[in-house]
Parts: sequence; structure tokens; C-alpha cells
Amino acid sequence: MSAPRRVGIVSLGCAKNLVDAEIMLGSLLQHGFEITNEPADANAIIVNTCSFIDAAQEESVDAILESTAVRDANHRGQAVIVSGCMAQRFREELPKLFPEVDAFMGIDQVAQVGNIVDQAIATRTTRVSHPKPSKRSSSRIKSTLALHDQAKPSTDDPSLSLKGGPLHNKTRQVLSPIPVSDASVVDVHVRPSYIPQHDTPRFRLTPRHFAYLKIAEGCNHPCSFCTIPQMRGSHRSRLQSDIIQEAKRLISEGVRELNLISQDSTYYGLDLRANHSRAISSPSRFKAATQALPADATTLSSLLRSLNDLPGNFWIRLLYTHPAHWTDDLIKTIAECPKVARYVDMPLQHIDDEMLRRMRRETDGQYIRDLIARIRGGIPGIAIRTTFIVGFPGETEARFQNLLDFIRSTRFERLGIFSYSREEGTIAGKMEAQISTRVRQNRKLRAMEAQQIIAAEVSQSYVGRTLKVLIENQASSEELEKANVSSWEHGLIRNDIPSSPLPKGTYWIGRAETDAPDIDGRVYVKGKVPIGEFSDVKILGHTVYDLVAKPV
Repeated sequence: MSAPRRVGIVSLGCAKNLVDAEIMLGSLLQHGFEITNEPADANAIIVNTCSFIDAAQEESVDAILESTAVRDANHRGQAVIVSGCMAQRFREELPKLFPEVDAFMGIDQVAQVGNIVDQAIATRTTRVSHPKPSKRSSSRIKSTLALHDQAKPSTDDPSLSLKGGPLHNKTRQVLSPIPVSDASVVDVHVRPSYIPQHDTPRFRLTPRHFAYLKIAEGCNHPCSFCTIPQMRGSHRSRLQSDIIQEAKRLISEGVRELNLISQDSTYYGLDLRANHSRAISSPSRFKAATQALPADATTLSSLLRSLNDLPGNFWIRLLYTHPAHWTDDLIKTIAECPKVARYVDMPLQHIDDEMLRRMRRETDGQYIRDLIARIRGGIPGIAIRTTFIVGFPGETEARFQNLLDFIRSTRFERLGIFSYSREEGTIAGKMEAQISTRVRQNRKLRAMEAQQIIAAEVSQSYVGRTLKVLIENQASSEELEKANVSSWEHGLIRNDIPSSPLPKGTYWIGRAETDAPDIDGRVYVKGKVPIGEFSDVKILGHTVYDLVAKPV
């Protein structure tokens, strides 16, 4: 009897990338593979990459180099496969830069990963005797990728438009510079079109009590700093009935929190209308399109109401909303659905009108201020989470000061800050008036210092209140010491500023309705509480970002 084939995976980046990794694992299990956490035991290692910003891209390059180095030192017969956004974005360049990688796969291929791994393992047997590549630094590889991006046409080029070009949904077979007989396997569609369904195999990597539920894929927005439409394709919504089917299964498995994710959750359903046009990104066009929908049309509001009607005790958390696509009906829906968390994740990026114009955000400062007032007025107790980009090309000190004043006056409950990452191949990457790294980092620090004061005051406002929290796990000594959270897609939360030390003792970590997994604050509960279930706790104190509580 032959030994089982084992696969390990390293998944980087956002929750959307994590769901892709879960689908790959589910497909591999269906294909007869075993999953292992021990790289030395694996016949193949998959590195699921992120290409969101410079730092995330460098992390992905480091993970590829580390995986191939460990393989070459200890297990020359092990196949290494690279998947995810970096493989999608640099489908032509990566096979040349990483000839030691055995296969590259795109976003459309996640459900076919078993066949690709089979090919990669077979290819590896013919490549074991190849000499190891000379040592390379991640910074040099990243610089090479940037040069390739510089040579590409602008994102306004018709061949890269949201409608796709003549190569739409075709597969490029790009060979690395080694003999054709044992070249890397490359399977990457130029323009992705895949979207999962409820019966797609999936092996969840999140704890039993919460799950990410992907409601759509791709993005139609023209933001000048972003490469996501190039990597993920046009917006495409799942059918509402299909999402409900998956939600029912997750709830039956013990999930207490459904986190709805996509690139733009507020656009959900609009592409399902008859003869739809993608040119409705601006608030006025989006409003007109939604008002023209029939009463039974699929929208984010109809999805939230259907999910809210499902039996069970669980939260529905809405992530990745775009300010241009909020409607009065959505505000009313959240207010009327008790299972929908009083939490809004809405990246605003800036408030200065000129900066919003340069970012091509389709909103202006006054629209944003009015929208926040509508959301807070229509949904009592709502916590708004946002992110801003500082140091964007053309951001003068005065324009940055406008942002600081806005942060101080609006008092966001949750806020993250990005230092602008210059991405070649974007419109912003080619703009004049680029800001130095030193100024960008200084502005990020100043913005987070302003928010730190607000965050401490927000935390103080919870002291004495009773909250419903979802218990995650028992806190380790390291977690209690560091109490630090960060996310590429949401900006640093704590910015390495130490919080006040917690009193000694044993704690359980929970999250309130106002805190999303991995990116927001925590509730440290001193006293035995059931993991994976809701508990009512009384808030006794706080650090800058976190709360301290006891069971009621």
C-alpha cells in the first residue's frame, strides 16, 4: 500500500485569501491528499501569496524563498506551489524569478488544486538534480517585480479594463528558463472569473465558532492606488440562495459569527440585474441603479434580511463596504436586523477633497461627513471602523492636517492607518509629487497618536456596562504581554504602542459586537467562560484598545 500524499500550506494576506486557502484544502482532501502542519512530512507545500502592498509582497517573497530553501536543504523531492494574488499579478514574471518553484496557479484554479499538485509532484521528480539557484534577496526580487510593473500599460489601458480584453479568461502557459520537458507548471487566467458555491469543498482554518463567508469576488472601482481589479477581476456576486445554503451549513456546524467578505460588499447583487452596466460606481449612479431595481431584486439588504431570518444564535458581521454604495435602505436594514452586528467596516482613505479626487474614490469630503451622520443617526450604538492612507502623492501638510482634524472631530470607534505604498502599474505609482518614506512614516505615527487618545476614551466609555461577547480562547502569557494586533488590509491598530498591563491572573479572550476577528480590540475576561459561545460580561476596566471584564 502506497504512503499517503501530504500537502502543507502557508497562507498570507486577507480573509478573502484565507477562504481561497480553505477551498484549496477542501479540494485537496477530496482529491485524496492528507493535510499536514509539518513541512518535513509534506510531498508538496503551497505558498498562498498576498500582493496588496509593498510589505505584504515582501512577506510573500520571503515565504517563497524560505519554503524552497528548506526544501532544497532537507527534502529535495518536495514540490513547491505558489498561488494567490502575487501569482495572479505577476503570472509572467514569477516563473522566471523563481525557477525552483514547481507550479504557479491563479485564483481561478483554487478548486482544481489537486490536479496542479499532482502535476507539480510529477514535475519535481525530473527536477531534483537541477542545481540550486544562487542566493537572492527578497528586496532585489521585489525591485525586479516593480520594474516589470513599470513597463506595463496604465490601468486605464483597454486591455486591462474591467470589461477584459481579447485574452479574457484565457490561460497563459509561461515557461521558466529551463528545458521544456521539466519546466514549471503555470496555470493562471489573465482575467479571473471564478467564484465559489455552497457545495465547493472547504476545510475551514478559522476556529469552530466563526467563519468568513465570501459573498462576491472582484471589484469595479477605479481607485488610483489599487491593483485588486487587475488581480481579482470584475465584481461578480454569488446567488443569494447559494449563500444562504452555505450559511445554514456553517450555523449547523456551530458557527456563532458569519463574517461577510468581498472586495466591495455594498455592491453585492447589482451585477445580477438584467443588462447591468459596471459604470455605476459613483454615489449618484449607484443610487439611481438601486432605485430602478424591482422590489424582489437581490441586494445586500435582501441578503442581510434573509440571513437574519435563519434560526440560531449568531452574529452577522459586514466587512469591506464602500462609502459610495451605502443606501438608506441598507442603514434601515441593519437597524431592523438584531443579528447584524452594530459594526461598520468602511475604508474612507482620506477626507480632503483633492486627495479623494487624486485617489479616484468617487466621493468628496462632504458626502463622507453626511454619510457618517446618517449611519450614526439611523443605527444607534453603531461602531464605525475605517482606514486612511497618509503620504499619498500630492498630500501637502495642509491636506494631511485636514485628515487629522477629521479624525479628532469624528472620533471613530476603530481606525487603522496605512502609510502609502507605491505600487508600480497603478495610476498613483506614476503620479508626480511622491512623498518621501520619512514623511509618510511620520504622518502615520502622528495619525495613530491622535487616534490612540480617542481609542482610550472610547474604551473608558464601556466601563460599568454589560456586553455580550463571543469567547475565543484562553489567553496565553504572550498574548497578555503583547496584546498587539495588525492586518495588511486594515492598517496597524496598535502601531506597536504598548497598552497598559493587565492585572495578574488567568484570562479568556472574547470579542464584543464592535470588534471583528484579528483586526480590532479584545475583551479580556477574568473568570471561567465557555469557549466558542456567547457570554454576558461586565466591563471593569480597560487598556488603550482593549477591555477588561468579569462574567455576569
